[in-house]
Amino acid sequence: MPAASLPPDEPARQELLESLDILDTAPEPVFDRITRLTARLLDVPIAVFSLVDKDRQWFKSRIGLDVQHTSREAAFCAHAILQSAPLVVPDAAADPRFEDNALVTGDPNIRFYAGVPIRSAAGHALGTLCAIDSRPRQLSAADLETLRDLADMVTKEIQYREALAVARDSIERSGDVIAHSEARFRSVFDLASIGMAMVAPDGGWLSVNEALCRIVGYPREELYRTTFRDITHAPDLDTDLALLRQLEAGTVDQYQLEKRYVRKDGRLVWINLNVTKKTGPDGEVLYYIAAIKEIQAQKEAEANLRALHADLETRVATRTRELNDAVAMLQSAMTRQEQAERLVKDREAELRSVIENANDAYIGLDRDGVVREWNRQAETTFGWSAGEAIGRPLDALIIPAGMRERHRRGMARYLATGTATVLGKRLELPAVRKDGSGLTVEVRFTALEVNGTTIFSAFLHDITERKTLEAQREYDARHDALTGLLNRRALTESLPVAQARSRRTGKMLGVLFIDLDGFKAVNDNHGHEAGDRLLCEIARRLQGTVRRTDSVFRLAGDEFTVVLEDMTDTYPDAHAVATKIIEQLSLPVDLCGQGATVGASIGIAIFTPDSSVSAADLVKEADYWMYEAKKAGRGRVLPDKTMQERGPHDEV
Repeated sequence: MPAASLPPDEPARQELLESLDILDTAPEPVFDRITRLTARLLDVPIAVFSLVDKDRQWFKSRIGLDVQHTSREAAFCAHAILQSAPLVVPDAAADPRFEDNALVTGDPNIRFYAGVPIRSAAGHALGTLCAIDSRPRQLSAADLETLRDLADMVTKEIQYREALAVARDSIERSGDVIAHSEARFRSVFDLASIGMAMVAPDGGWLSVNEALCRIVGYPREELYRTTFRDITHAPDLDTDLALLRQLEAGTVDQYQLEKRYVRKDGRLVWINLNVTKKTGPDGEVLYYIAAIKEIQAQKEAEANLRALHADLETRVATRTRELNDAVAMLQSAMTRQEQAERLVKDREAELRSVIENANDAYIGLDRDGVVREWNRQAETTFGWSAGEAIGRPLDALIIPAGMRERHRRGMARYLATGTATVLGKRLELPAVRKDGSGLTVEVRFTALEVNGTTIFSAFLHDITERKTLEAQREYDARHDALTGLLNRRALTESLPVAQARSRRTGKMLGVLFIDLDGFKAVNDNHGHEAGDRLLCEIARRLQGTVRRTDSVFRLAGDEFTVVLEDMTDTYPDAHAVATKIIEQLSLPVDLCGQGATVGASIGIAIFTPDSSVSAADLVKEADYWMYEAKKAGRGRVLPDKTMQERGPHDEV
């Protein structure tokens, strides 16, 4: 029976396993529930959560197995932790690796085994969640997905404990500098607007940030179940693999290329990929560091921007040389310094690269709200240079004067109570530039506690143009393009709100439906351009006749509607306004030296606070009375006093 080889990260893996203080501890419900679910859902007699120690595999949780541990030499799990994908053995007796294994030939007579590695946040495989049967069997895709989901639950619990252990161990062994750097790196890694990933030598993902998940369209859990080969567009894979082999062999220190990923929805997306490697003391590759920037928009624009192609290539080449120099300096420093100092410089270099190449403005603050970091995009967005901004309070730089006191109170409240309303959320807030001009930014704030000291990080993106376009689109959707009046959609939205307001205040509401008399003759005699000028003048007169609390709408052609609010009387009030409108609209209009006169017929509908009439029926009623006014001779307002006794719906 061939024994499993040791993983390349064995020393670090063992050190982390010991630091978790989980070996030889009592059973815990959180793990026992998962192994019970594994046995039940996969219909197997044995399910265990094992941890691979130096010379043994120890079972933290077990179902259907009496022993607490076995030798590492005989452990199936020692093989499973060597690969990023699940290990599935349909028939151990027919597998050369396990056919003479004591656990196969003797108790518990293992024939079927399926195990998923349980990894730390840094990708170290500490053990497995596995399902075992004494008879051969095949594992369906659905069952494998179930086992992976259950393993994810174990992984999250272990990584939670790891985070606590790492924080405690970091304070004890590495001091304030490493803890501060790790926290800042993880914050920037997670919040960076470009994709970041650590990749295992076999191509599996060890750690990915949210930006990469957005680029490829996969949830984090689903992305972990793929490799970079799975999501790379097939024609681009050979080039990527060739460069990766050079990096692994040491021929190059890093490589960069543009290639295409296949998103989860099947669409292709262009990305700019920069890859370096992290090696161990003996020069073996521990993992690769990948920076992924989406360049889909750039690629689409290239077809129409050929004139700028040469300049773009020059800038890309310059940036590539700068990145090469930075990576070379980082590699040189890493080989000359102790592990702790090497880790600090590595994290600081990665942090600076992410911050300085971010498309968003990045601002770092101390607990007093004083700026400590200010990247190039922040200089571009707000007009302050880094030298001017660093050392000054944030509220004196970009926060509008009317919001500064609220900002200071919010920070003080968070430091005193830990309660915050803005942390961890995407917010749209107003800001100011150095020249005093205003802008709107999308902000993401986060706070870090490092050795009792609070620091704040913020990513800000200028969305002023987007908000202006949204406001213009909303205005256009609710206003008539010719007259500037509110349109039919606005009436449909506003009238139910006005009815609700009438019910609350107890005041009546009136709707006037207005149709011009003689407008067609103006179009026929003077032309449509003159007709448009006439409609604009009618709109101006309507707005000048009614109160500011009333609303004027153009429905279509020469049809208008007026909504009268806060009426103290019923028809007399509305009738008086309608009569005044007819008088104003009947006055002559000068159309480039030629006089024109139109009239108007108006129908009235009244809404009382206790009425259940819908907005649509209210408009229909006013429309009905307008047509009755036209039939009665035009230039009239109906219903008149003789008709009011019948009620608003008797004729409809």
